[in-house]
Amino acid sequence: MSRPDRRPDPSNPAREVAVRVLYRVLEGEAFAAPALDRALREVRLPARDAGLATHIVYGTLRHYPSLMAALSPLLTGETQRKTWAVLLAGTFEKLFLHTPTHAVVNEYVNLTRSARLGPSGLVNAVLRRVEAVSAPAHELPEWLANVYAELFGQQAAQVSASLLQPQPLWLSLSEQGAQLIEQNGGKLLRALDEVDEVELPGSLRESPAFVQGHAQPINPASLACVHALGNVAGQRVLDLAGGVGVKAAMLAARGAHVTSVDVVARKHEAARQNLQRLGLKAEFITHDLTQPLDVPKSDFVLLDAPCTGSGTLRSHPEIKLRLNPEGVEELAALQGQMLPNAAALVEPGGVLVYSVCSVTPQEGPEVVQQFLNSHPDFTPEDLPELDIPVLREGPGIFTVPLDGVDGFYIARLRKRAESKEEGMDHN
Repeated sequence: MSRPDRRPDPSNPAREVAVRVLYRVLEGEAFAAPALDRALREVRLPARDAGLATHIVYGTLRHYPSLMAALSPLLTGETQRKTWAVLLAGTFEKLFLHTPTHAVVNEYVNLTRSARLGPSGLVNAVLRRVEAVSAPAHELPEWLANVYAELFGQQAAQVSASLLQPQPLWLSLSEQGAQLIEQNGGKLLRALDEVDEVELPGSLRESPAFVQGHAQPINPASLACVHALGNVAGQRVLDLAGGVGVKAAMLAARGAHVTSVDVVARKHEAARQNLQRLGLKAEFITHDLTQPLDVPKSDFVLLDAPCTGSGTLRSHPEIKLRLNPEGVEELAALQGQMLPNAAALVEPGGVLVYSVCSVTPQEGPEVVQQFLNSHPDFTPEDLPELDIPVLREGPGIFTVPLDGVDGFYIARLRKRAESKEEGMDHN
């Protein structure tokens, strides 16, 4: 009697999702978060498998330097980017998740064959042989590691280690939202500056708290930019470079009348949908903020400027693969163009908050100090007390990216009130 044909077991679909997302990220086609969210929505994996795919994608990107150091000596000649994605994911599982070698080899060889991701013999040989090599503990490009070391000093090693940990789920919750989280099997782990770290049994987007408009994802450092404005209830606030409107939503939730401005019109639609989910409203203007904006002045202006995102490597680890010192200088120049145009929209006596989710000095204290040097009518002020670790630097503060908090630079600037004589001169 002949033996039946025994084909290899199919690979776990979570690994195929992870490899395909990694391929797109490595090709520079997408950022990890939206690419992974879209892939998981399309495939609809069980929660456990979705968690594995997420862990592989982010873990591979966080430990990319070590993985490349381990793999590079085993590869000669050109290797397709799809095959690199397979090898990186498999090596991450072997070296950092400590999945047994035979399981890693079987899973990724089967995946390579079934999804046609490259030569399965190469994947087999490399994943069997790859071993950990000594690599810098910080897992950062050397120039960026130096930025972190100079800024955070003795805390730099702790910060670097923290950036390799999974990003907590931070939610701004209404009272009802907190109840819905707990009623549906979730946990409220801790609170920082009115943001809760939450553990959910399933997808956030499918949770009752989110669907019913009682939960908004936001990092405590990001919400600190809103807190920096002070009490905005009943006030008209300009939210400049507002993106998809997360800070606009937080401002509106605090009773502000918000006008959000961004150069990318499609971001306004995403913001409107999110505000509608939350039962909130704002106005939107499409405008390039490197040019003056003709709108009425306000007592409260927030410029959350486009930046490198170097303070968000925990949740966006692919940034360190793409960023270079030249990119920092380019964005600092852009921010330097935008800040005076934002300042022109501040009423005398009003407040301007400048923020970036970056830890480079060029994008933070240097941009603000250069602005102050040429605008003596603005004076830096202390921020309201924050319940997160901060480091004073120049005219503002850095939030310290520890324990799930992102690294932001935030400066609060007060415009001088007009004297009576100055007011008469305008008449």
